[in-house]
Amino acid sequence: MTTKISIDTDTIQLDQFLKWAGVLASGGEIRQLIEERRIRRNGEIETTKRRRLAPGDIIEIEGLGSYEVTRD
Repeated sequence: MTTKISIDTDTIQLDQFLKWAGVLASGGEIRQLIEERRIRRNGEIETTKRRRLAPGDIIEIEGLGSYEVTRD
């Protein structure tokens, strides 16, 4: 099941999105998950925490869940 998370802007950085959604608390946690190749964006392994996300993007974190970026 994918959790929908609404943003107030056109785009948002991956690290900001995960903090906004309450998924992770710090950039250090995000960096570690990226190094462990546990984060996917639209099915592709993510390599940078500052990747710009837009509505419709799906973020999957191994062991934590799946999140869709939406906009009100």
